[in-house]
Amino acid sequence: MNGLEIVDKPLKKTSFDMVREVRKKYNIKQVGHIGTLDPMATGVLVILVGGATKLSDYLMEHDKEYIATVYLGEKKDTGDSEGNTIERREVPKDISLENVKDVLQSFLGKSKQVPPMYSAIKVNGQKLYDLARKGIKVEREERNIEITNIELLKIEDECNIKEITFRVVCSKGTYIRVLCENIAEKLGTVRLYEISKENKNRTI
Repeated sequence: MNGLEIVDKPLKKTSFDMVREVRKKYNIKQVGHIGTLDPMATGVLVILVGGATKLSDYLMEHDKEYIATVYLGEKKDTGDSEGNTIERREVPKDISLENVKDVLQSFLGKSKQVPPMYSAIKVNGQKLYDLARKGIKVEREERNIEITNIELLKIEDECNIKEITFRVVCSKGTYIRVLCENIAEKLGTVRLYEISKENKNRTI
């Protein structure tokens, strides 16, 4: 059997959990996925089955689209809601709607991003999140990323902005958790976590 399986990944499931389910469904070992969605992200995950796994490198090159929500004022060590709180900072009361729009637009274009410690990247054969859980922090190389579109969709309270929902179209290798942290920093605070509500592989 060869082909693509389009999966709507649920909350708290890993990308490999979904691969395992497809392997069991079709009783086939040759199964892989395009990109990785965080356990706290939901949405489209493209699964490759059989001979279609040979398309992985080609399909990985294309942009992806996310809808994410930033909760300002609190930072977790994991970059999502599952971790331990490592910092709290008051949200500036003078943040305006225009401030938020300007900050989002400042991320357009090519830039570099440092991957988070809680990620599946391997350093000397060990996954970063395994090291992070042991309290070990290592240097990570910056990666080239590109954001081609970013727009504000909603803010929770225009007079006291603490929750920002935005849509972003970005290149492979872009960590939305890191982007959310950078947005919060530019707004003069920290953020609690993000929830990727939608992930669209634009090649499908």
